[in-house]
Amino acid sequence: MPLLVIIGYVWPEPNSSAAGSRMLSLLQLFQQQGWQVIFASAAEKSPHRFALESIGVTEQSIALNDSRFDQWIAELQPAAVLFDRFMLEEQFGWRVAEACPEALRILDMEDVHALRHARHDAVKQQRPLQLADLNNELAMREVAAIYRCDLTLVISEYELQLLQQHYQLPANLLAYCPFWQTEPVASAPGFAERHHFISIGNFRHAPNWDAVLWLKQQLWPQIRAQLPQAELHIYGAYPPPKATALHNAREGFLVKGWVDNAEQVMRQARVCLAPLRFGAGLKGKLLQAMQCGTPSVTTPIGAEGMTIESGWAGQIAQTSSEQAAAACQLYQDAAAWQSAQQQGYHILATRFASDQAQYFWQRLQPLLIETALTRAERRASNFTGQMLQSHAYRSTRYMGQWIEAKNRKMP
Repeated sequence: MPLLVIIGYVWPEPNSSAAGSRMLSLLQLFQQQGWQVIFASAAEKSPHRFALESIGVTEQSIALNDSRFDQWIAELQPAAVLFDRFMLEEQFGWRVAEACPEALRILDMEDVHALRHARHDAVKQQRPLQLADLNNELAMREVAAIYRCDLTLVISEYELQLLQQHYQLPANLLAYCPFWQTEPVASAPGFAERHHFISIGNFRHAPNWDAVLWLKQQLWPQIRAQLPQAELHIYGAYPPPKATALHNAREGFLVKGWVDNAEQVMRQARVCLAPLRFGAGLKGKLLQAMQCGTPSVTTPIGAEGMTIESGWAGQIAQTSSEQAAAACQLYQDAAAWQSAQQQGYHILATRFASDQAQYFWQRLQPLLIETALTRAERRASNFTGQMLQSHAYRSTRYMGQWIEAKNRKMP
């Protein structure tokens, strides 16, 4: 069995974030294709992490800036190594290239961090996003990591276009890899059986926390004024004290935090609210809402990379007043609600059906089975990648080695 080593930023938490759910899908896809998988991470094992060994994936704890990793990976000699986000490629990419030069190096972006960072800065400065904002320091690091890898997985078609058109990245270095396994749940409750609004998202993710604040300060007061009996149930992993302090039963603003079964609470809600002012990638909460037959109200950024020509599974609106009006209409109009629910099912079938995994695998498989000779020739044609792999551009390597040497000298 060919061996894949995944170097994870964190241990997967599919019930906490869309990133965790997607990583689990990637693991299972490789397993279904006959691969052995080892998941390695330097992160602490959280209480909400998925037990990977329960599905036959070996878990391996590793350390940053530690040459013992080099020996470990050299002994394994995997066929492929997947870096979970560009920061992990910076830390471990040069080690993998030296210890396992024939291994295919794959980068999973999760989302374009430079885009999310640029949008966040624009929101903080209360101004529109400008093209120049995209050329930030994160972009330089992220694009460099893409060039150094054999293939990069891009979750959103919007971001695939951005990488090719704005950053001028070669198409042969990129592969569209969205969510899959997104079939609707069986027997979703109808309009009359559902009550209240829901908002969900990991509180450690800055766009989600910003959305909660926007709900508290702007959207929910307008909705509550029209629907005084309605409640907003806010769920998410790792709620900080500043989030739980927003809980107010009298206002119907209920911060509930962690939930063991996100699907269950999503199925019970009538409308999902996702007022995201910045962010990137695909929004797992909105895909889950469509799976559960729950119409949603979100922003253009929230729906980015997920829309089709026939419309959204609810309403897309920019301002707080527009979103509040859309939310109240969906909540009260059974016909509009049912139409939005069906549109959600249509989006899932059109853009995120399970056969997307096979399309992605057909793109990846030729790279996985090519010989070492042809891989070397293809890498040689990537001059920019060679340049960025050279010693002159590997400050992270020397920083890592310096930290390791310093740690050895400490008592």
